[in-house]
Amino acid sequence: MTDVLILLAMNLALVLAVMAALWTVALRLKDVSFIDAVWPMAMLLLAVATWPRADGDATRKILLVGLCAAWALRLGGHLYLRWRGHGEDRRYKALLEGQAEKGRGFAVASLLFVFLPQGAFAWLNSLPVQLGQIDPTPPVGWIGWAGAALAAFGIVFEAVADAQLSAFRKDAANKGQVMDRGLWRWSRHPNYFGEACTWWGLYVLAAETATGAWAVAGPIFLTFTLTRWSGIGLTEKGMSESRPGYADYVCRTSAFIPLPPRKA
Repeated sequence: MTDVLILLAMNLALVLAVMAALWTVALRLKDVSFIDAVWPMAMLLLAVATWPRADGDATRKILLVGLCAAWALRLGGHLYLRWRGHGEDRRYKALLEGQAEKGRGFAVASLLFVFLPQGAFAWLNSLPVQLGQIDPTPPVGWIGWAGAALAAFGIVFEAVADAQLSAFRKDAANKGQVMDRGLWRWSRHPNYFGEACTWWGLYVLAAETATGAWAVAGPIFLTFTLTRWSGIGLTEKGMSESRPGYADYVCRTSAFIPLPPRKA
């Protein structure tokens, strides 16, 4: 157990050091919005950093790191292109402006309320791909393969949802309209649902081992973040005022889990 705690502590120190380095980049850009693209890559970094220091089952390690890489590279690239195309994120702008009103400058506020928390959250959320690599037994069984399948499903589901939304936004005729097509007809946030499936699947794969079972805090916190904190809450704030018909969309469409649309 001591070795596990040391590994986790070293990983936490690593990701916070990386975030501190990226914070210096934000100081030059005067923009922190690229952190969204960095966040999934930080989780992949923790998975890769754990690999040489863990003696877990080789198949499980390959599945955990490989699936994490597929998720992180796809999502990180998508979010990076979104940042390059749209510029500063209004959520971070509002956060930093609020801190400025309290007397905290850009440097202090961005470090304390963006980069260091994001590093800690990445470390917590990625516990399955850290702890799941440690135990050499048992080998991957049917439960682990089911978890891997759920993670793969989540990666594809999130990618399809993001692609559908990007295509919708690129069509000038849809400006100001509500995206209620494809997967978005069944869920107001199918991308978040896909992300939750990915990390619950990785947890199930990790939880076949005694040490990996302790990683449950990761997917629980991620799901809470997506559904109750910075995900759905911030995304939908003000949408009813800026998007005609959004209130009706809310009434007929599940917020998270894809379900058949309700009748008006």
